[in-house]
Order: sequence, then structure tokens, then C-alpha cells
Amino acid sequence: MTIRIIQNQEDLNKLRPAWVQLERPPHLPMQQFIWWQACASAFTQNGELRIVVVEEGNDVVAIAPLVQPAGKAGAEMLGASQFSEPTDVLYANEDVLPVLAEAIVGLRIPLSLRRVPADSLLPNALAKAYRRRGMLIARPGNPWPWITLDPSWAEPESKFNSKRRAYLHRARRIAEELGTVTSEVVTPTPATLQPLLEKAFAVEAAGWKGKAGTALALDPLRGTFYRRYTAAACEAGTLRLCFLHINGRAAAMQIAIETGHRLWLMKIGYNDKFSACSPGNLLMQETIRHAATRGLSSIAFLGEMEPWKEQWTQEQNRCVVLRGYPLGFRGGIRLATDVAEFTWHKLMNQTSAICRKALRRRVGSPH
Repeated sequence: MTIRIIQNQEDLNKLRPAWVQLERPPHLPMQQFIWWQACASAFTQNGELRIVVVEEGNDVVAIAPLVQPAGKAGAEMLGASQFSEPTDVLYANEDVLPVLAEAIVGLRIPLSLRRVPADSLLPNALAKAYRRRGMLIARPGNPWPWITLDPSWAEPESKFNSKRRAYLHRARRIAEELGTVTSEVVTPTPATLQPLLEKAFAVEAAGWKGKAGTALALDPLRGTFYRRYTAAACEAGTLRLCFLHINGRAAAMQIAIETGHRLWLMKIGYNDKFSACSPGNLLMQETIRHAATRGLSSIAFLGEMEPWKEQWTQEQNRCVVLRGYPLGFRGGIRLATDVAEFTWHKLMNQTSAICRKALRRRVGSPH
């Protein structure tokens, strides 16, 4: 087997046919070529890519899509700094994974993998590759939530207690007082994508993300990424744009990918003007209904578990965070820096907890 390191987008684009062969069936949308290509074009400059490719004869049998951003001492998954979504390497079979792990360690630069699925074989392969060549530290990472679907989810309201059902019913009634309520899940074509995507961006910008300046319409880098990524997903037929309309106006939106018999919610947003009727929750209810009716196996919420997601599911997919430190000066410096940062954050969290406890006592004491 031979190892090749791709460091520019031109060579990355040439890798597409071999990459697509490895991604079937895909476990994560973030393992697909169109995700990595959009990340590379939106977030990197030539020379920053460190894509490790293992070849056997004329066949590509494993890929690790790494990047070493300018100014950083180590390598990470492409797009990790911008999205921190769960990601993993690709390989044709388990026999080639040790070769890929050895090649990653052979880069001799610190490694930071933020959210590798806990059921991945990569952590064990890297642990073996780092023996006598450095150190690998693994710790639990932030999981992502998940709803396992069956036909009964075609009536999502039946899955919740009376309090939750009453909340959704009240939200629907308030929405209907404002006008006709409709929802749709659209599979855009290249000809229809642009106006639909602009509508989705506008809905997100009309919410709290717009006020915070983090909406895609206001973020030149992530906005560029999503325009390129959705265009590629549209060509592949996997893009789904979901909308809730109230009195003819878009009140909530979701950008989703349907792949591997699952629906992956990539971005969500709602218009603050309709917040009284919880349009995001009403759209989620209809999206779940749609997915179950289509016979999809699950819905994945990307990002991390948040209180609003806990209202829909308690299922979580565990992740691990991997830190690799090669023997030598660079590995030692990175290890010392990470230990110092970890100690500092732990101390600050403890201090914050003490302050909150003291404040509660003060507020609760008589004056």
C-alpha cells in the first residue's frame, strides 16, 4: 500500500470518483465528498490541506480528510473549526484502517479530532499507531441527538405527555389565528434552488441569529459554504428544504439532507415575528410526520444536545474527542498547552459554580 498527502483543492477534486465509492453507504453526511469539497473551497487556502490517502494498486482504500490551518500547530478534520460536527475517516475495510492510522501519526504533527462517533474503529487504530511514537488521549465528546422512527411517529403528538401535547395544540391554535398554516418539504432542482435557499436564509436572519450576527446571510464564510454545499446536495438529489408558512409568509425553515434512509437537520431557523406560536416546534412536528410517513429510519439533529431538542428526544449518539501528541518538541509543546488550557477551564468552571452558589445564598438570605 502507498500513502499520498493531498495539499491542494485541484488534487482533491480529482479524488472525487474514488471518494464517492468509499462513502457508500454513508454513515454521516460529513463523510461525503460534497461536504469536504465545500469545506475546502470555503475555509482553506492552498497548502493547508493534509488529506491522507491510502492506495492499494490503482484503488483508493482509505481517506482521512485533515487540514492544518495557517497559524495552528496541529491537524484537525476539515471543517471542524467552523462547525464541530461529528466526523470520521473513510476506509474500504478494517484491514486498511491500521495503515491509515500509521500514516496519520506519520505526519508527526499534533492531532485534534473533536467529535468522532464513539462506535468508530478509528480511536483504537490510532491508539495502536501512537504506541512508542507519542501519546493519544481520548475523552468523551458532545453527543448529538437522534429520533429513531417507526410508523407510529406519523402522529408525533402521540409520543408526548399531555402537557407537551397541549403546548403544541395551543401553538397551532395561535398560528391559525394569524392565518392559514401550511408546511412543505421541498426537494429543490438546480433551477428552483436559488429562491428557496434565499427564503431559508431570510427566515434564519429574521430570528435571534440575525440579531447576533451569526445567521448564514450575514456570515460570509459559512454562508458561502452552505451555498456551495446545498448546490452540490441539490445535484445529488439529497437536499430537503422544509418550511412552515403562516398566512402565506415563511415563519420557520430547516435545511436538511436525506441520505442513508435518514433525515439530517443541518440548519434551522424561525422568524421572531411569529415567536408567540412557536413556529420552529410546529415545523419540527410536521417534519417528523413527513419523515415517518416516508418510512425513514431516523431523524438526526446536528449540533449538540440543547434543551429544546430534549423536548423531542432523549436518544443520543456518543462521541469521543481525540488528542494526539507525537514524540518531539511540537508534540510536547502542544501537550503542555492543552493541559494548561484544560486546567484553566476547569478552574474557571469551579469558580463560576462557587460564585453562583454564593449568589443564591445571598439572594435567599434575609435583609
